[in-house]
Parts: sequence; structure tokens; C-alpha cells
Amino acid sequence: MARVLIFGAGSIGSVYAWVLTRAGADVTCVCRSNYTHVREHGFSLDSDVFGTGLHVRPTVVDRATAPPVDAPWDFILVCTKAFPGADPSGPSLVAPAVASPRTAIVLIQNGIGIEDEWHQAFPQNPILSGVVYLPATTASPGVTRMGNLERLEVGAFPATPVAEATPLGEFMELVQRGGATILVYDDIQPRRWSKMLVNATAWDPAHFADAAPAASPFADSPAPPGPDFVWSVMQEIVRIAQACGYAEITDDEARHQLARAQARAGTNKAGEGNVLADVKAGRPLEIEAIVGNAIKIAQEKGVPVPSLIALYALAQGLDKYIDRRHSV
Repeated sequence: MARVLIFGAGSIGSVYAWVLTRAGADVTCVCRSNYTHVREHGFSLDSDVFGTGLHVRPTVVDRATAPPVDAPWDFILVCTKAFPGADPSGPSLVAPAVASPRTAIVLIQNGIGIEDEWHQAFPQNPILSGVVYLPATTASPGVTRMGNLERLEVGAFPATPVAEATPLGEFMELVQRGGATILVYDDIQPRRWSKMLVNATAWDPAHFADAAPAASPFADSPAPPGPDFVWSVMQEIVRIAQACGYAEITDDEARHQLARAQARAGTNKAGEGNVLADVKAGRPLEIEAIVGNAIKIAQEKGVPVPSLIALYALAQGLDKYIDRRHSV
């Protein structure tokens, strides 16, 4: 029986707790704000893919701790938001649970360049990098609503042929046994850049203005650009990806992703987009993972990215405002 620790048991983590328990794994979830509820009641899931009225009761802990000496974790799924460079860092919070070099760390997070700090912290451990398409929201503590899309794309980091990446194959089989969709790749980075195009459709400054309080930095500013600005950001992401050698990331794919996002607008049963929800709830934004790291790579490759830089400044201003408001 595979032993799995899920670090970050929010909406995405709770779905994979259900999937992996269904696959026969021994699942433990690290919970924070929902700890008491999930410990007592487990998770409830209503899904357009898997069905409604689903329930799972994994083991629940409030922090990542060392496993028994004779029973290390086979997989640690990191389903938190990605905040590279944060203090404390994600790797430092997970470190007590990484008691064996056999433990594979699976990053189910948005962003680009997020794997480096994990690989540096755990150079002996397999790192699996995952791109997830799974619209889900937390309706209340321990209760998850999931839409009609479910796909996980995974590859080893650094890039390794699938046939040679044993933990990747084992993880694929586990997820498939749970009835979920998983695709594996020799190099996951093109898929990360593709997801960056999807992320860009959510980082529309017009959303920030709509969701921000009246006292925010957007209150007295002119109406920010919408679709045209988003398209310019997407084009810059294409140029960065191509400069990194990923010729398959093209303007045509960007147009396709933008059209899909526009078609989904207003029809997603799982709720509003994550960025908009974070702004409304006053949660920190994944600025560095999605925007900041892309700018750093662009600068290394000599790619001009004025729209990304403008977006970075806008998002930082809003993020600082949210932080100050919640510090009072």
C-alpha cells in the first residue's frame, strides 16, 4: 500500500485525497484552517466528474512530521499555492516529513521555475512536477465543489525520459487506479508554459479593479486595460517559452487558450477564478511563481516583456495593500 502525505489540503488537495484513497493508498493530509473540521468529519466532495455526495476521511495532522522509521512516505503531494523565496519556505515546512531518499515529492502547483528550491533542498529525492487542470473551490471547511475538468500532467525534474523515471510511473499507476486522468511527459516544462498561458487569462487587471475594495490602489486609477492587455501578456509568455527552446508554444496556442477561457467565463460551476477569489478574500497572490519568475527568465534570455512588468507592478501594489489591510 502506497503511503501518501498531502501538504495543503484545500480544494485541490482534498480532491486528490479522495482519488488516492480510492486507489487504495494510505493518505494523510496536513490541514491548517480546516484541521478541526476535517479531523472530525473528513472531506465532502461534489464533482461534475466523479459524482456528488462523495466523502473521504484520511488521517489528519496539523503539520508535516517525520514518519515512522520503517514506513517513510512514498509520495508527498504539495498542493499549496507556490510562493518561491518565502520565509518560511515550502521545502522547510515539508522537510521533517522527508525522511528517506525514496520519497518522491510531487509539486501540484502553478507557475514556472518553481522546482528549483525543492530540488536544492532535497537533491537525493525524486521531484515530480505537476500541472493541474481542476477547477475546484472550498465551499466551506472540508467541503469542495469541483467543475467538469480534471487532468494532471506530470514529469520528472530535472527532465527525465518517462521510461527511466520509476517514481513517475508508479505515481501514474496510482492516480489511474483512483479513476483520475494523468498524462506523463519526458519534459514537463512545455506543459508548464502552456498552463502559464491559461494563468495569464486570469491575471486581468480589470478583475483586480472589480474585486478590490474602494480604498485599494485601483480606486482612483483609470480603468485598467482588459482583453488587449491580457493578449499582450500571453504573447510575451510565448516569446519567453520559445527563447527557452519550446517552439511548440505559439501564438496559435495562445489564441486557443484565450478562446477557451472566454468560452468558460460564466459557466464554471466550481466558482470564480482563483486570482479573483484570492483578491476578494484578501489572500496573497502567487505573483513570483507566475509573473516574477517569468520576468526573470525573460531578462536572462533577453526577451522584452513590458506588459508582464506592468502586470507585476500592479499585482505587487494590490498584494501589499491586502497585506497591510489584514495586518491592522
